[in-house]
Amino acid sequence: MFNPSGESADRLRIRRLEVMGCRIRTATLPGDRARPPLLMLNGMGAPLEILIPLAESLDGIEVVLFDIPGIGESSMPQIPYTLPQLASATGRILTQLDYRSADVFGLSWGGMLAQQFAFQNPRRCHRLILAATMPGTPMIPGPLSVLGKVASPRRFNDPEYAKRIAPKVYGGAARTAPLPPFEMQARGTSRRGYLFQQLAVIGWGSHLMLPLLRQRTLILAGDDDPIAPLANARWMAQLIRHSRLHVLHDGHHFFRSSLDETSATIRDFLQKSE
Repeated sequence: MFNPSGESADRLRIRRLEVMGCRIRTATLPGDRARPPLLMLNGMGAPLEILIPLAESLDGIEVVLFDIPGIGESSMPQIPYTLPQLASATGRILTQLDYRSADVFGLSWGGMLAQQFAFQNPRRCHRLILAATMPGTPMIPGPLSVLGKVASPRRFNDPEYAKRIAPKVYGGAARTAPLPPFEMQARGTSRRGYLFQQLAVIGWGSHLMLPLLRQRTLILAGDDDPIAPLANARWMAQLIRHSRLHVLHDGHHFFRSSLDETSATIRDFLQKSE
């Protein structure tokens, strides 16, 4: 399991909240309270730890993370949920943590949740950052051989399998060198929790809601992303009025393998759009 640096571990505030009938693990990395916090929404199957290196790199920005129900250390929901339901629950998490609004960063699956949250909560979502994500159905999919591997949580539960498939699944820098440390949780990722995340986005699409978004939006995408091909980001940039697209010469996990560029682009966007 990835362990944050000693300084970060000392600063992280861990709270467990009752939301949507689940015990949700949240983590806050304290920063400048005069600025909106950055709420970070994670990809499918991944615990919040995978985003801590990026959160640490943001130089004083307060960051809020949480494990999706059924993932990481958040408890399993009794029944499947929809993305609008989870977007409402995300608002309740912010309320319980005493935040009126936030900038929102969404990675991959979390980027779809971020789009839904921004649409449902226009006054609570200040600015929007969409990373390595898609607009849902219909979308421009990656190769079926890649989607088949992403359909299973095995990449989080089997270290050797994860290393073997990383070049083909994540693309970019992962094609030529191992990704920076993370990958496994000690107890792995729940098949049921992973399935619930998949069910939440079946039939979901944001094509009609994206033109209605008023938030300033940064879209981050890799030019060699087998999971979320670049054409999806280009399409979202056309639909969202106040958006700009930044393309990294990397793959789906550019937030790890191109950490400095990702962090600098986010910080520049948040500073210039204040």
